[in-house]
Amino acid sequence: MTTTVPVQRTVLEGFPGGRPRGSWPVDEYAAAQCDQGIAARVVMDLSSDQFLVVTDTPTR
Repeated sequence: MTTTVPVQRTVLEGFPGGRPRGSWPVDEYAAAQCDQGIAARVVMDLSSDQFLVVTDTPTR
């Protein structure tokens, strides 16, 4: 039997999925968080049509 441990994720910021081509503020925001030492990444929330910047690391 395999036990699954849920991962606690924190959404740092959300961005609309329909941004114009060539405009990637979500990637810039995630990179800025990484520069500050927060392990952030971008995921797509299909139900809300948003790109989310999330972290698995507890935030203050």
